[in-house]
Amino acid sequence: MERQAWDQRYAGPELVWGAGPNQFVVSELTGLPPGRALDLATGEGRNAIWLAEQGWQVTGVDFAAVGLARAAELAAARGVAVRWVAADLREYQAERGAFDLVLIAYLQLRQDELGPVLRRAAAALAPGGTLLLIGHDRENLSRGVGGPQDPDLLHTPEEVVAALDGLVVQVAERVTRPVTGEHGDRLAVDTLVRAIQPGSAAGSHRNGLEAEGTKEPDDHG
Repeated sequence: MERQAWDQRYAGPELVWGAGPNQFVVSELTGLPPGRALDLATGEGRNAIWLAEQGWQVTGVDFAAVGLARAAELAAARGVAVRWVAADLREYQAERGAFDLVLIAYLQLRQDELGPVLRRAAAALAPGGTLLLIGHDRENLSRGVGGPQDPDLLHTPEEVVAALDGLVVQVAERVTRPVTGEHGDRLAVDTLVRAIQPGSAAGSHRNGLEAEGTKEPDDHG
């Protein structure tokens, strides 16, 4: 979907993805010492706002002006400050070496477009900084529900890791989450990759490519 389509989607009366953070953002980042965070493809800002509530200094970037306006309203209502930037991530250049966390949640681009975004995201990390990517996995087409139906827009852990040369990969796996729909609860399959920029101590907590059950329904980043 391009900018106009996202603006139309965000123009409805309700938040598209809800006000609470993505469940994997919470499980992977809770307890990480706050610093400067960059939320790429922030949408309506729910993850950026949650990070700000945890003490992070957050910049949220998206190309959908309507989504960013929603995000600013939600941040004001929650009493937190976030810097919102309107930019297409296929062109956006973040400050190099400046962020302790870069979050990319459900940015579904073709691999030839996603690879450069990931490399620039990695370059934006300060030494010891964390990159977390969550997105719809290609296996979701065969054994999941929701998300894009074009395989070229879906991730695999291996493809994401291949674009993060130079980072230390802590997690690279497929995770599942229940999604509630008209036919009841079904599982969606996501890619989850967590990596760090070398330069300070940061221990890994799990490795491998495996499916993991989760508890909270959530259909987007």
